[in-house]
Amino acid sequence: MAEGVKLACTTCGQMNRVPAAKLTANPKCGSCGEALVTDKVAELDPATHDKATRGDDLPLLVDYWAPWCGPCRQMAPEFAKAAKTLEGRARFAKINTQDHPKISERLRIQGIPLLILYHKGREVARLPGARPAAEIAAFVTGKTPAQAG
Repeated sequence: MAEGVKLACTTCGQMNRVPAAKLTANPKCGSCGEALVTDKVAELDPATHDKATRGDDLPLLVDYWAPWCGPCRQMAPEFAKAAKTLEGRARFAKINTQDHPKISERLRIQGIPLLILYHKGREVARLPGARPAAEIAAFVTGKTPAQAG
């Protein structure tokens, strides 16, 4: 990973290349100036979802959820805690399946909450159901190689 890490800006969708050594130095999007790697959970729209899941070199964990789903709402703070734990090593995002049902159809999502881990443009693994932060973090680290740098 010495060359550069491709990351889609979760705000504007622009693809960016960040030196691996700079992932923990608060890199910003070259287009809109928003932070590319944070300890926050990004809210995705379908276009940004597709760019990030297909183009990111850093592991990306997406929470597929809906506002009417009790377990989804219950897991949200745990998902945010896991994001803080893995800052700089993985990115965390969510997409509302009620507002964007075509994503669910395309990905054949049959139940929520569902976490899907992406790495280097492909789906790595799925984790269904509400989970505590430690289990979410262990899922990400167990399914992706350690990040160099």
